[in-house]
Amino acid sequence: MKIAFLTLGCKLNFAETATYERGFAAAGLEVVPWREKADIYLINTCTVTETANKKSRSEIRKVHRINPEAKIIVTGCYAQMKPDEVRAIEGVSRVFMSDEKSLVVSETLKESSADSPRHTTSTIFGAYSTGERTRAFLKIQDGCDNFCRYCTVPYARGRSRSLPSCEVVKAAEEIASKGVIEVVLTGVNTGDYGRDSGESFLSLLKRLNAVEGIERWRISSIEPNLLGNEIIDWIASGTKFQPHFHIPLQQGTDEILSKMGRKYTTEFFAEKIEYIRSRMEGPGKPKVFFGIDVMAGLPGETDALFEQECRFLERIHPAFIHIFPYSRRPGTPAASMEGQVSEQVKAERVKVLEAMCSRFHDEFVKSNRGIRSEVIFESKLKDGMMGGYTGNYIRITRPYDASLVGRLTEVII
Repeated sequence: MKIAFLTLGCKLNFAETATYERGFAAAGLEVVPWREKADIYLINTCTVTETANKKSRSEIRKVHRINPEAKIIVTGCYAQMKPDEVRAIEGVSRVFMSDEKSLVVSETLKESSADSPRHTTSTIFGAYSTGERTRAFLKIQDGCDNFCRYCTVPYARGRSRSLPSCEVVKAAEEIASKGVIEVVLTGVNTGDYGRDSGESFLSLLKRLNAVEGIERWRISSIEPNLLGNEIIDWIASGTKFQPHFHIPLQQGTDEILSKMGRKYTTEFFAEKIEYIRSRMEGPGKPKVFFGIDVMAGLPGETDALFEQECRFLERIHPAFIHIFPYSRRPGTPAASMEGQVSEQVKAERVKVLEAMCSRFHDEFVKSNRGIRSEVIFESKLKDGMMGGYTGNYIRITRPYDASLVGRLTEVII
């Protein structure tokens, strides 16, 4: 039998899909590209915006047209939020909810139908991806307890829960055995790790730092209020964790942050950035890469507040801004708030933020010129060139050399 996979959304989804793929391959199924005719299609969906919902529906219909006789298995956040809507799409054989992820392989192989009895499990589904030789994404946590007023994630992914540290370390050792030397820790609310189990996020980082074969670690995304100074101090003391942080801001004014239920102020955020820089930067050292999330057009974001946000962004000067136009999600408090921003204004603000992001990134790269660093080059070949990233996430290209793929190579930026 042939099986194909299609993943929409975040790196967490990609890690989960990769784990399903390994399970089906171990059971003897042949994995083929999703655009080819297969007996089974597994689609891991996203629901972060209404556009993501439409994309998920479109892709389900697309694979059904490729092979109307195929079994279509659907999981992920859109499937969790709108299971009946998904089941009603022609060709869908089974919808797996968030508490059934560990059963996807076994139940699919049993050829159960969409109406089969559910056998749920409350155990968190451990996952990692190794699609590229140089980097893997390792899931350590799932779900969120924050219930920010614009967000559906706690409803789609459930409450915050953590994978036991022994299982995380075991997965990291498996990744190392495959020759991968860089790992990115992923989760819905990564810094919340251990709150449900009594384990410590810092203790997990220390255990992972000792895993042989892994040369570099990154933390994919962490809330500013959960990135404690003791974690920063330890990373700065000389570890395998890189000077690269992805910290969600969402909006750059205290008024909107409070309105959306965020758990910090702009001053707290700025002080956190400054503390990291003070501990990790210095003469001859790489500058710290800060990627931050910003949502354009949250309810109540007036022109004046947007201008205030832009001034704040200039102050903290990140290396990159991940920009998302606010998407009104039914059932969330923000969807019924006054002061909704028009799509046209959102689009205009996105353009302003994109221009700012481009300038910030150019300035960040220039500020690192002449600094000695290490790159892990990837196996991808384009126009005779290969590329890879420094520890602080600057893209470096050079003529292709197969002997350098997957190895730490010293460069001067």
